[in-house]
Amino acid sequence: MSLTRRSFLAFCALLPWALKTAASRTIPIGLELYSVRDALKQDPEGTVRSVAKMGYECVEFYAPYFEWSEAQAKQMRKLLDDLGLRCFSTHNDEHYFDADKINHARDLNLVLGSKNLVMASADLRKGTDSWKLLAERLNSAAEQLEGSGLKAGYHNHKPEFTPVDGVRPIEVIAKNTKPSVMLQLDVGTCLEAGSDPVAWIRANPGRIRSLHLKDWSSDPAKGYKVLFGEGSADWKSIFAAAEKGGGVEFYLLEQEGSRFSELETANRCLQSFRTTHA
Repeated sequence: MSLTRRSFLAFCALLPWALKTAASRTIPIGLELYSVRDALKQDPEGTVRSVAKMGYECVEFYAPYFEWSEAQAKQMRKLLDDLGLRCFSTHNDEHYFDADKINHARDLNLVLGSKNLVMASADLRKGTDSWKLLAERLNSAAEQLEGSGLKAGYHNHKPEFTPVDGVRPIEVIAKNTKPSVMLQLDVGTCLEAGSDPVAWIRANPGRIRSLHLKDWSSDPAKGYKVLFGEGSADWKSIFAAAEKGGGVEFYLLEQEGSRFSELETANRCLQSFRTTHA
């Protein structure tokens, strides 16, 4: 057998592994369904179908999902499976982590195939001690969820990056929570608070396993109404930091509103993401 033919056969043998490795490096792009909240309220299944048709690979359900029965969750999971969509995380109100509610949230997440229960921010204004107590709650939830294969997470809004007693609350949370607690970065609110998302990602390697790709403009007339790529975020640098140490496992586009309809906004943001991330 010639060296050329032997090399070719060796290449063919390695090809499936190479393709699998390349695929494993692809970070799914999803939609935080708060972005299409009105449409979701009117027609949950139809809205999820529309999101899948656009090309989104995963979705994140937010607080109202908690009101579902197990049967409703199973029906939604079947739809996700049929569409080839994944749900890697859910957004939860702070009180969903209470002792009398967390088990229900856990059970619904297990049905949906979710791996992360994310607390969708907390509005605490009583100094750093209150944020330390919140960190303890997150640690307790993480321990409780661990046996089910789930992880706890925390999502920032502007207050977490706004100093209290000279310290940003998000730093208190990061310092006082277990490494397993995901720090889901909301880029837009980080920017609005005057913080640098790239610096924050680099300061917390391996913990920024998910990001909300929300843009923001310093123009008061625009604010969060700008589409992805139209605001102040340096997305190239953010992606580089997230993928070279941040530990990102999936991205989620989020929009609070725009000059277009909810579904058209979601579609336009996805196309802009593909161009920017390419």
